[in-house]
Amino acid sequence: MPTNDVDHRLSPRPDTGYVYQTSWPVATGDIDGDLHLRLDGVARYIQEVGAENLVDAGEAENHPHWIVQRTVIDVIEPIEWPSDLTFHRWCSALSSRWCTMRVDLDGSAGGHIETEGFWIAINKDTLTPSRVSDTLVARFATTTDEHRLKWRPWLQNPTDTDVVTPFALRRTDIDLFEHVTNAAYWHAVHEVMASAPDVCTAPYRAVVEYRRPIRYGEDVTIRSVRRDDEVHFALAVGDDVRAAVLLRKL
Repeated sequence: MPTNDVDHRLSPRPDTGYVYQTSWPVATGDIDGDLHLRLDGVARYIQEVGAENLVDAGEAENHPHWIVQRTVIDVIEPIEWPSDLTFHRWCSALSSRWCTMRVDLDGSAGGHIETEGFWIAINKDTLTPSRVSDTLVARFATTTDEHRLKWRPWLQNPTDTDVVTPFALRRTDIDLFEHVTNAAYWHAVHEVMASAPDVCTAPYRAVVEYRRPIRYGEDVTIRSVRRDDEVHFALAVGDDVRAAVLLRKL
């Protein structure tokens, strides 16, 4: 039996409770050379679904700002273009200041991707965790029995990396907090995926854990190492690891 969180499959969609659903087509700008939806596209899509979800739940005004501490993307079967996507989003665990939100993506032409994000509600002035409303807790709690969620990392910072690659930033990679956007980290993931196509053939898992923000102008490197059917790497500034990443077969 798996003993580590990173070894477990994500929880299934519940039959009852508040599960938000929406849909839109796969965009041509989000596909790779095989016409598959890219992971950076998935990261953007699940963020937009989250914004829609907050509006639908009546919580967008109370909680407009969130940061993600970890994103898990399990590509069970690639989603190909052209295809219409159906998204289902629900809470898989929560506490008073953060939650894990599951989003499943299903393509009308086939394909299935499962994701989970550890999201923290943020006060935009202090950039510190902010207590969520009782109404948000009441609604999101309908899909989980875990109401005392605590943060624990899934990944260790890799220390024995043997490949170092520069990773250039663009001004369009920066968000309103002057940090690199979530999707930009996944651009780096795709750079590493290109060197390990056997690992990144479905079904596979990709995990990004964010340690500290990256800011525009910093010199970022990708430091990676292959271990059997896994690739471990870090996005670092000097020796300071800003994000730890894992690619592995499911």
